[in-house]
Amino acid sequence: MNIIKKDLDQNNVVLTLNIKKDDYAENVEKKLRELRKKSNMPGFRPGMVPLQLVRKMYGKSVLAEEIDQLISQKLQDYIKENKIDILGEPLPREEDQQNIDFNLQEEFEFNFELGLAPQFEISFSKEDKIKYYHIEVTDEMIDNRIKAYASRFGKYQEEETVEEKDMLKGELVQLENGKVKENGIHITDTVITPAYMKDDGQKSLFIGAKKGDTITFNPAAAYQNNETELSSLLKISKEEINNIKEDFQFKIETITRFYPAEINQELFNKVYGENIVSSEEEFREKIKQEIEKELAAESNYKFQLDVRTMLIDQYKNLNYPDEFLKRWLLLKNKDLTPEKLEEEYPKIIEDVTWQLIREKLLKAFNINVEPGEVENYAKESAKSQFAQYGFTNVSEDILENYANDMINKEDTLKNLIENLFDQKIFSSIKEVVTLETNNVTLEEFDKLFETK
Repeated sequence: MNIIKKDLDQNNVVLTLNIKKDDYAENVEKKLRELRKKSNMPGFRPGMVPLQLVRKMYGKSVLAEEIDQLISQKLQDYIKENKIDILGEPLPREEDQQNIDFNLQEEFEFNFELGLAPQFEISFSKEDKIKYYHIEVTDEMIDNRIKAYASRFGKYQEEETVEEKDMLKGELVQLENGKVKENGIHITDTVITPAYMKDDGQKSLFIGAKKGDTITFNPAAAYQNNETELSSLLKISKEEINNIKEDFQFKIETITRFYPAEINQELFNKVYGENIVSSEEEFREKIKQEIEKELAAESNYKFQLDVRTMLIDQYKNLNYPDEFLKRWLLLKNKDLTPEKLEEEYPKIIEDVTWQLIREKLLKAFNINVEPGEVENYAKESAKSQFAQYGFTNVSEDILENYANDMINKEDTLKNLIENLFDQKIFSSIKEVVTLETNNVTLEEFDKLFETK
């Protein structure tokens, strides 16, 4: 096969493929003979249909299929061998395409247009200065984390006298003129927490009450006619709430109070494992390290966003084969209209620019990802996910199981690999540039993400 390359301009080229009989004849004949073996036609034994008849019936479709496969393979090979950086996929150049007759022709010519990726170089040095935000860990952060752990490992205990945050369980009955209303609302095992009441006067009716006491109160007043809360309490629809203005009586059957865990060795062991931490000072230091790691991830994320924005802005004027790309995108996305494409095209080009930059960076830093690295990264990801919910002492077996689940899912595995590549890219950039470190509070850091 002969392939001729013609430059239309710096962004577009045309490849002309001249296909001769020798390029396809052998494979076509082979496929026809295979078809003959499988053919089952009336009047002939299976596999004994005359080859000429098979050729007459299937020759055209087999030839067309072989030509299509030949074109696809030769295009890929030519692009790869000649190191042509393309965007999208080759598109048939219909205006140059001659009519094809597979019955009469033995030689064929096909024309394909390629959209070329813009050429540019990226390099970093110590002369490049990039801001990096270091978020300070405060005593308040540590205190809040300790409270969270104490709450997580706390316990409930039954009490005799009501306090504001207690959970009360009992019987709720609707009243009418101070007496139990006939066919009124009657609910057993109702749960009430005085702290959730919005009216202080109604709330005070419960504070100091004892188990077995009956409290008369007005739910509508207690919850200030909040439809959601009243509907949940009274087990009726929101539409019925407006009709409920009467008092109710509530007989207290149980009083349950939550007690946070004490800050002692038992809590240290539950959070970090047996005897990893042996004092409150060590506990605070461990928590500080934990928060520092979390905040470092936030800082790195901000760094990635800033570098990405900087590079996209730096290379925003690259030359693209716009008309080619738009044609390709419309062909690839059947639901995409020309109007929608025009609207979204700037963002598409921004994403394409970043992908090209990313590929340049991977090559510049000679970045690769090994299978073992993916497994370790999956475990770290699983560990971080558990940590978000306060589970810091997760066994190695559980982490491995979660990691394996992620690796065995195609989409998740792809995301893991891409994230690992990104992590390596930005770590490499940090090593070669000059970081202008800014110490900030978490509040100051969060404000950096606010839209101006």
